[in-house]
Amino acid sequence: MSIASSLDMRPGEGANLVLRDATVFDPVAGIDAAHDVVIRDGRIAELAAPGAADTTGLETVEAGGLHAVPAFFDPHVHLRTPGQEHKEDVETGTRAAAAGGYCGVLAMANTDPPVCTAADIEALREAAREGASVPAGFLATVTRAMAGEELTEMAELRAAGAVGFSDDGLPIRSARILRRALQYQRLCGGTIALHEENPDLSGNGVMHEGPVSAALGLAGIPSVSESTAIARDAALAGYEGARIHVQHLSAAESVEAVRAAKAAGVLVTCEVSPHHLCLTDEEVRSLDPGRFKMNPPLRAESDRQALLAGLRDGTIDCVATDHAPHATEEKETPFEQAAMGVTGLETAFAAIHTDLVLPGVLDLALVVERMSAGAEPFGLERPSLTPGSEANVALCDLGAEWKVGEEGYESRSHNSWCAGRKLTGRVLMTVAGGQVAYRLRSFSLGVAP
Repeated sequence: MSIASSLDMRPGEGANLVLRDATVFDPVAGIDAAHDVVIRDGRIAELAAPGAADTTGLETVEAGGLHAVPAFFDPHVHLRTPGQEHKEDVETGTRAAAAGGYCGVLAMANTDPPVCTAADIEALREAAREGASVPAGFLATVTRAMAGEELTEMAELRAAGAVGFSDDGLPIRSARILRRALQYQRLCGGTIALHEENPDLSGNGVMHEGPVSAALGLAGIPSVSESTAIARDAALAGYEGARIHVQHLSAAESVEAVRAAKAAGVLVTCEVSPHHLCLTDEEVRSLDPGRFKMNPPLRAESDRQALLAGLRDGTIDCVATDHAPHATEEKETPFEQAAMGVTGLETAFAAIHTDLVLPGVLDLALVVERMSAGAEPFGLERPSLTPGSEANVALCDLGAEWKVGEEGYESRSHNSWCAGRKLTGRVLMTVAGGQVAYRLRSFSLGVAP
């Protein structure tokens, strides 16, 4: 199912434009050449030879020297609605997504109150139809009020349009409850996305358990808290023949647990966040919770290398930001007391391009492929630049240098892990769900005929 037909966004006219002489780069489709990208009525009509497209009735965007890639898809964001709209809402969160080159997002259900009923899902879908810049989907909780004791009405939630289920922010502590959820998932569909953590092992930890936490005197969260939870849940999914999606891998042992589960035939996919690919717990020495406190925490260099290896060999299926907006006062506090989470939609591609692609750690093709792959674990069609496809395009200047936050943020919150950094590579324009969703203010678009 295409993204726009499966998710919700505000109505608008389908894009009619030509990206003239763009370097079209779609690794999955095997496209890597200069083309005029012709978009008519929100669909990719043609990849013409450079300068050869018929531009009658179309806006012309001069894209020489720029890269047109399949727009990205984020299966893990927090839009904070209902209940915490002072941090983010559907409009601001999807605007941030569009600025980052995304053509779709899936919002988590750990709101205030949590998304537990069909009425909750219907209200969120209506909000997306009124104000979402990119197609947005919504997950419902697995358990009522995220209490871990009683399942939600999963079939009813699916009928109302829930894309999947997750108690993200909390693990499902009871194996019995998770097993029942997996049994229902087989009947009603909808991937179950899991925050993997053993609270008894994590305790009151605020960062990765290791030499840095010991030096700082901060309570640590051991990596085994995550990996043992993954192993248990993968075993349950395998036993029930159900599908799970493991969220925000952070540890080497977790990569091994997923790799073993896949080898055993378990229907498991997983994601990794940009900050876990780029940073380690050494950053926490700054005691800056605004940029470096999150759950799961930044871990050791050996964990980061294992995540990179898992991304390369296909163990890790996609990149997801875990975009987690917070109010300023929740972050401007001692590290132990500060809220967990960072924003990332506006910087994900640029940060990975700067820290990992330019130094030669990851290939650009791998990054583009995995950043657009997040739709697939939830049964949605991957964005593509092949003719006939729904237009989901990110137009990027890979050489553009910019300072994060210097021009403000589209997100309502400013707790970006990249705040103040100079990055190389920037999204100039995004077409999402067939509509023009974003244009960088300083980007010269040319004149429509």
